[in-house]
Amino acid sequence: MTLYIDTTQGHNIEIVVKKGENILAKKKFSAKYRQAEKLLPEIKKILDKNNLELSNIEKIQVVNKGTDKTSFTALRIGVVTANALGYALGVPVIGCRMSDVGRLPLKRKDLTL
Repeated sequence: MTLYIDTTQGHNIEIVVKKGENILAKKKFSAKYRQAEKLLPEIKKILDKNNLELSNIEKIQVVNKGTDKTSFTALRIGVVTANALGYALGVPVIGCRMSDVGRLPLKRKDLTL
């Protein structure tokens, strides 16, 4: 299972959980100036709603390059959270660009928002 984190969309955060080609869960929400406070609890909520565990995560993908309008602090919050989770879980953390977001599979299975 792959956890995808994007904190580079202004005040929004996007979390996607994928298994192979299927999106198991996806959530996008506003976290205006509170990304650090909201990111981990929202990851926990999305996993709980879909009966998934942190231990099921095999890799973490995080957007590590934004646009000129991307807040460096928001970007850093996403990358640091992904790295900390990756270290704690012993799984690889892979950086990607915002343009890679469009390459997420479109198939959805048991999608819960």
